Formats: sequence, structure tokens, C-alpha cells
Amino acid sequence: DLLHFIWKYKKLQLGQLVTSKNEAVSILDVGRHNQLAGPDFFNAKIRIGRQLWAGNVEIHVRSSDWFTHNHQHDVNYNNVILHVVWEHNIDVHRGDSTEIPTLELKSYISNALLENYRNLFDNSRISFINCEKDIAHIDEFTLQNWSENLFFERLEQKADFVFELLDRSKNDWEQVLFALLLKCFGLKINGEAFYSLARALDYSVVRKIQNDLFKLESVFFGLSHLLENDAIVDDYYHTLKKEYHHLRAKYEFTEIGVRRPEFFKLRPTNFPTIRLSQVANLYATTPNLFSLLINTHELIELYSVFEVRASVYWDNHYTFGKVSHKSPKKVTKKFTDLFILNGLLPLKYCYANCMGKNANDEITGIATKIVKEENGIIKNFESHGILYGNAMETQASLQLYNAYCSKK
Repeated sequence: DLLHFIWKYKKLQLGQLVTSKNEAVSILDVGRHNQLAGPDFFNAKIRIGRQLWAGNVEIHVRSSDWFTHNHQHDVNYNNVILHVVWEHNIDVHRGDSTEIPTLELKSYISNALLENYRNLFDNSRISFINCEKDIAHIDEFTLQNWSENLFFERLEQKADFVFELLDRSKNDWEQVLFALLLKCFGLKINGEAFYSLARALDYSVVRKIQNDLFKLESVFFGLSHLLENDAIVDDYYHTLKKEYHHLRAKYEFTEIGVRRPEFFKLRPTNFPTIRLSQVANLYATTPNLFSLLINTHELIELYSVFEVRASVYWDNHYTFGKVSHKSPKKVTKKFTDLFILNGLLPLKYCYANCMGKNANDEITGIATKIVKEENGIIKNFESHGILYGNAMETQASLQLYNAYCSKK
């Protein structure tokens, strides 16, 4: 792979190249890199001595690899015009017994390039990413330009999901927001379960019952299979269940296809009961939520929109029928930041795109005011000398790691 890279991008030291027979070599065209069977580079143009050749190039670590790979018996290699190797240890010939000129690379490659290669790909020395020893020394201008491009690359990937939702909902932006909210409120563990709820519940039903918090909660809990335990002795629970069965018959929706959310491995504040109640309260207290969020351009105003809490019942409950220490279950700023980054900003980006507008300045303005994220990837970057001032920069690094570093 290294030799292919060196040949393809002409990383040879300047100076006159010569074959093993001391003939001058001039590379006019390295050829087209072949990733399939056959010679490594097609249609190269190379002057060897006084003769201009057009044909293919084969690359090996040692010349003897030609015979190890049985190329001497393969007619596809009869038009190889140059054998490029790291070390020349034997002459090779075509099927007609003519010798193939050989270019030995080891005297034309700089020690610095080899050392970089060793450092980058020596897994025994890597704890996080291949360039972990060098990334802190990249000049700030280069890093900042990369960061902005990476941020929008990540944003566009999230926007693909928003456009998919828009197509599925037949351009109903409120239904799109509803699905995004539920998916984000479900976090990693319950995101897909909450999203399946959004797909099963037509938003037209939400519009009709939005002003009645109790009805909203009964539908969210019922569709999510959270009202199916007959052993629970709790008046609130049984009243919700009764209301759900009434609404289920009225609006003819079904739990089929809705995944039951998980409680296991979650902190109690992230239990699906709490998060679903918070979403219900958000809709019950905020008419025209989509319009409000799209037309709110300042982070501090967005925080005020999400100053909601779960219903009073959940002040001293995390699950139905089990009393706990009293504490209001409010949506925190940190949780709001997650929704803004993963749901709202992609939504704003898509909406502006559909309206023929550019919301990039608004989006970057909001992202740069959100505090940096804290997770394992970001902590690793920080331990290797990268400093962060806001969430736009951490989002860029997450994209850098997931789309580039982890794929080498």
C-alpha cells in the first residue's frame, strides 16, 4: 500500500531515476490505479533510456514476488513496461523472454516519509488515532478551516434523515419535528423506540388533543406499551389506561410496530416515562411549536422554549406505582443542547434549503454559543492537545473521528 501511494502521488525524492541496468527513467504518466485483478497501474507513459513506453506498471516489495504471485504464467502481465519494487533481488521476464526494466525505490524514498509511515501505522504505539502524536502541532488556520467544513459535513448527514422524514410525511414539517423530538428525547438507547412511536402516531391526532396534557400522556404511554401491567395498583396509572383505550378506539391507532422502550442501563432521569411526559408537556404548553422554533434565532430564547418539566405525578415517581424522593423532572440545558445539535439545527438547515434561503450564519451562531460536548472521543482529543471552546468545534471533531480517523 505504501509503495502504491508513493508511485501514485509521485512521492519520490527529486533527482534522476535509473533502472537496475542504469537506464534513465522519466515518468510522464503514472497510469490509472487498478484495484482489481491484473497489473497495479494501467496505461502509464514512461521514458526508459531513449524509448517512450506506454503500458502497465506492476509494483512489489521484492522483485522475486513476481514469481511468488505466478505472474510469469499470466498473459495479463505481458504488457508490463516497468517493474517497480522496494528491493531488486532478481531479474524478471515477460512471456516472450524479454526482460522487464526494474526500478528499485529504496534509494529514492526519504527517511522522513518512511518514519511518518512507521509512526502512523505502528499499532503498538497508537492508543487513540494514528496521528495522535502530531495532531496538536497542526497550524491553527488549517485546523479551523477543517473544523468548519467538518461541522457542515456532519450537519448535512443529519439533514439527510430530516429530508427522509419530510418525504415520508408528505411535507408536513410539524410531523417531522415531532419525529425528531421523540427520537432525540429517546437518546441512544430509546431513540429508535421513540421514533417507532412517532411513525405509528399520525400528527393529526396530536393536533386534536394537544391542549389536553392528560390525553397526550395517555396516548404516548399506551402506544409505547407502558400501560400493560395489570399488577400495578395506582389510580393515575389506571385512569391513563382507561383514557388510552377510549382514544385508541376513537382514532383507530395500534401499538403494532411500536417498540417497547428500555429502562435497563438508564439513569432514572432518562427513563422513558420521564422523557415521554416531558415531550407531552412541551406540546401541551407550546402552541405552534414548529413555527416558534424555526423563528427563534437566539440560543437563550431556545432555552426558554424548553423550560418544561414532566407532569406533577413524576415529581415523586420514576416508574408507575413506585414512589421515590421528590424532585421536579425538568429538561436540563445540557439535554436541550443535545436536541438543538442533533435535531433542531439540521431541521433549520433543511427548512431554509427548501425555502431557498441560507441559514448557515444562524446555525453557526447558535452552535458556537453552545458549550463544548463531553464524551469519550472529545476527552481523547483533549488529552492529545486539542482545545475546544464550543459545540461547533466538538461536532467537527466527532465527524473527523467517525468519518476519517477511525477509517484511517
